[in-house]
Parts: sequence; C-alpha cells; structure tokens
Amino acid sequence: MLLPKLRNAVPLLIAVLLVCAGGWARAADQPQWGEADTRNMVSAESGLPSDFAPGERDLATGGVDLSTARQVKWVARLGQTTYGTPVVAAGRVFVGTNNGSPRDPQIAGDRGVLMCFEEASGRFLWQLNLPKLERIKWADWAQIGITSSPTVEGDRAYLVTNRGEVVCLDVNGQADGNDGPFLDEGRLMAGEGESPRQVGAQDADILWLFDMPRQLQAEAHNAYNCSVLLRGDLLYVNTSNGVEWTHTFVVHPEAPSLIVLDKRTGQLVARDDFGIGPDITHGQWSSVAVGRVGDRTLGFFGAGNGVLYAFELLPPGASRETVQRLRPAWKFHGHPLAQTQDRVPADHQHDSTSYQVTGMPVCYRNRVYVIFTQEPYHRMKLGWLVCLDAGGAGDVTRTAKRWSYDGIGASPSTVAIAEGLVYATGFDGRLHCLDAETGQVYWVQDLDGPLAASPLVADGKIYVGTDRQRFHILAAGKQPKLLSTIKMDGRISATAVAANGVLYVTTWKNLYAVQASPAAGP
Repeated sequence: MLLPKLRNAVPLLIAVLLVCAGGWARAADQPQWGEADTRNMVSAESGLPSDFAPGERDLATGGVDLSTARQVKWVARLGQTTYGTPVVAAGRVFVGTNNGSPRDPQIAGDRGVLMCFEEASGRFLWQLNLPKLERIKWADWAQIGITSSPTVEGDRAYLVTNRGEVVCLDVNGQADGNDGPFLDEGRLMAGEGESPRQVGAQDADILWLFDMPRQLQAEAHNAYNCSVLLRGDLLYVNTSNGVEWTHTFVVHPEAPSLIVLDKRTGQLVARDDFGIGPDITHGQWSSVAVGRVGDRTLGFFGAGNGVLYAFELLPPGASRETVQRLRPAWKFHGHPLAQTQDRVPADHQHDSTSYQVTGMPVCYRNRVYVIFTQEPYHRMKLGWLVCLDAGGAGDVTRTAKRWSYDGIGASPSTVAIAEGLVYATGFDGRLHCLDAETGQVYWVQDLDGPLAASPLVADGKIYVGTDRQRFHILAAGKQPKLLSTIKMDGRISATAVAANGVLYVTTWKNLYAVQASPAAGP
C-alpha cells in the first residue's frame, strides 16, 4: 500500500527539490552596496515579500513587539539616526548608524557606530564605536553617525569611518581576540586626550587603519562617506575631500579625491591627479564603479566638481615602491551648461548652482548611467540623469551623451537598471521609470515624501523608502503598479537590501529583516 503513495508523491517531491535548488542557487550574500563592480541597485533574490507589517512598539522594552508584526523575521535596534545601507556577508549584517541608543551604557553621547548582527537571528554581536572628529569643523556632522557601508570579503570588512579612517575589520570582532597588527582600539574608542577604554568581546577588532585627514589632508564637508570598491588586492576609496564650513573654498585642494590602498596592509598604492580639488563646491560622497568597455575594464568616479571620470584600473602587480598616479581615460562635465560653454566656473557658496555626483555611477551594457545634481539638502532643485557611452577618450562632454532626462530634478540617489528599464528617484518624492536604451519615460510615480534612498529592484518588484516614514513596494515594468505602502517607525535614508531570501529595510531607528511566509499547501 505504501508504493502507490510513494509513486504519486515522487513528482511533487522532485518539484519541491527543484524549487528549493533554484532558491539556493539564487540566494546569495550582499557584501557591498550595490551589485558587484557595476553598483547597479538590483538583486537576483526571489521569493521576496510584496507586503509586510512592521509591528507595534513594545512599551515595556522600547523595541518592536514581533507578535504584532507580519512577515518580519527579526528587528534590531539601531541608533536614532541611520544613513548607512546594510551589507550582508559571512553570516552577519553590518550597518552604520549613530550612538543614539547606546549598546554600551559606558559609551554615551554623539558618536559614529558600525553595528554587527547575526544574520539568522538579529542578535547583536559587536560594534565599532568612535568619537566625533571635532578638529575639522563640520567634517563630522552632528548625529550623522557612520554613513558608509562596509565591503566584506571572507573574514575581513573594509570601512570608511566617520573620522575619515579607512579600516580593515575582523568580522568576528574581539570575540576571537585582538588580532592586530593594530592593537590600539581602546585609545581610538576614547578619543584624543582621553584615557584608553577597556576593550571587550563586543567591540570591533581593527587589523589596520589609514587616517585620510592626517595622512592626506583630506578634509570632508559634513561626512566622510564611501562604499569601498574591492578589486583583487586593491581598495578604491573616495577621500571625501570637500569645502570648509563656510562653503567658500577647499582648504586642501591639492589633496587627492580618489586613492587606492593595499587591502592586506592599508598601504597607499595610488592616488588621482585629476585636478578635482579647486572646483569642489560641497562634499564628495560617491563611490567607484567598474565596468567592462570593449576590451578594457575601467573605473568610474563621480567627483565633487561635477565631473564623471573614467580611469584605468591598476594592474594586479602594481608597484608598492612609490605612490602611483591613476591614469584617466576620459571625463564628462556634468553641468548642463558645459554642453555649450567651454568653461563653467565653480560656484563656491552655500546655495551653489554647480552640480555634483552624490549617488554612484552605474555600468550597464557598455554605458554609464549617472545623476548630476545640485544640492537637494540646500533646497536646490535641479538635476539630470545622463546615459553615456562608456567608450571614448579625453574630454567626452559633448560626444558621449546618448540621452539625458532633466525631469528627475535634484537627486542624491543611484539608479537601478533591470530588463532594459532604468528606475531613478528624485529628492522631490517621485520615482521615474525610463527606457535604458532610449531614455523614453514610461511613468512617474509620486511617493509623497523626500527620497534620499536609492531604489532596489529584486524579484520583479521595486523597493524604496521615504523621509516621511513610508516604505513602498511597486511592480517592476513599463506600467506603474503600487503593490503596498507600509508605515514605518522612522525616516528611511538607506537603500533596501536583499540577501539569502530576506529583505532588509532600515529606518533611522531599526533594522528589519523581512521574509515572505511560506505559501500555504493545497
């Protein structure tokens, strides 16, 4: 009697195994912000939710009562302000925040924090908790925390801190001991003029440190921010060099804007010599993307002078004997006036009319997509999305543009490109869908609230949050279709992330791991 039942069950069993195998094949970590190299805001994850309920606040604990939530795996408390987009790797979730809700009651006040959680449960594992950088006025804005997303490879995480240090971290923290060669975490945690703090098992383990303000004279405006790009043994890092606090000049225009470090030691291997410094009009917060263009692989860097630079990557065996100079391949001036004017002077003032690149360039099918923008946080309104041919040489300002779109307005975001469609957010609260090949606009959706976060496209859906505490899920495609709008517990400045079948939604206060419930059986 068992044989017929087993025979009937075999097709179902095979189907289940195939589905599971497909899910396992697609499931993957998200070890850096954006797709590897290209920075495209897409994910191959599937089975992601089209709706969820974040739950209600537990008045006794101040956390979230998971019994009132739906399709929420776990919630982890962050600070009071969170700009960092999480990354997921090595069984852990890493996210930059501030110290608004101290994990260690002995370390209070305004500080920069990177928190590390267990991916499976959301259990807090360790933190990098650093004092503010106070000697450079406005370089480390009040309550902004650590805004950079780390990049993880194996048991190492590479991060730009709120103090402008590039650090290599042990993903295990101090739980397996202080590995070194850097052994001075206690002094670093305490800050200048303070007695070193006692380092415990829930503190970060720094393996090496490169101090950009001291070693390069790179002085940021508002924040040091960069998602480090890892290629082989090399790290490509935006130094965040910017204007001083009056917005009228750059203190160290000779300082590099882009550097390359040895991932094993933190040694400076190369720097740019592109002449960016004098024309920076605010800060520099973009990150390097990489794309294959014909028979070349190029790096792409959006600078604070409003220029997108393509440059040659260093060879794997680049010399460490002297600091190399990065070689530019081409440049595109992103101010619209540069299409007709030979020179567009930099406008050094608070309400600057100059353009900059705040989001990251995205490489897709031999083209580069990038938003050039005025400063939306200074209430400047103008920006445009430009599609460029990634080939060429020299100054390609008037030759590389394939199409442009000024309907997006000012925007600090990075685009997502999937199945030939570009999705881009404007700071004014609108989400735009365009044809990647032609720039044709298919639809514009008003999401009712400033959009600082970039859109994520995954599993046929678009995920994006707003400054008005709303998280929106839309269907991807040429027709606009809003699937759900979810009221969250705080503002959303970080991009949603998908990894290993889980969607991560970050508000200013909490990190949500959202997972679709298994479908009910027949």
